[in-house]
Amino acid sequence: MGSLGVLERLLMDLLWSADRPLSANELRDALLDPAATGAKPLATTTVLTVLSRLENKGFVTRDRGSRPHGYTAVSSRAQHTAELMHEVLGSTSDRTATLARFIGDVSPQEARMLRELLESVGSPSAD
Repeated sequence: MGSLGVLERLLMDLLWSADRPLSANELRDALLDPAATGAKPLATTTVLTVLSRLENKGFVTRDRGSRPHGYTAVSSRAQHTAELMHEVLGSTSDRTATLARFIGDVSPQEARMLRELLESVGSPSAD
């Protein structure tokens, strides 16, 4: 899937957090509160352009049967992050060194979680 630009990431964060499809106007309104930031609000056309790019990249789906169109994330934030991790590992010439460096930087709690996850992957009861 690849990485996301700044505005793409902001929109995806909103869609990943949403419990229902969101329209371009709802996303635009959620992105910026001009009263709080003093920044110029985004145009709906800008949000629609970014949503179209996200749809072409396979990140979002659009409900064409509703007006306004509702946008939904195709996969979860965790799935996207895992895909990025696999992409990075696939691009390195030394996976072992990369994994060792990553593991060396995790907290003791994260290391324990990794051990538990690795053990559950190897166990027959893991579905």
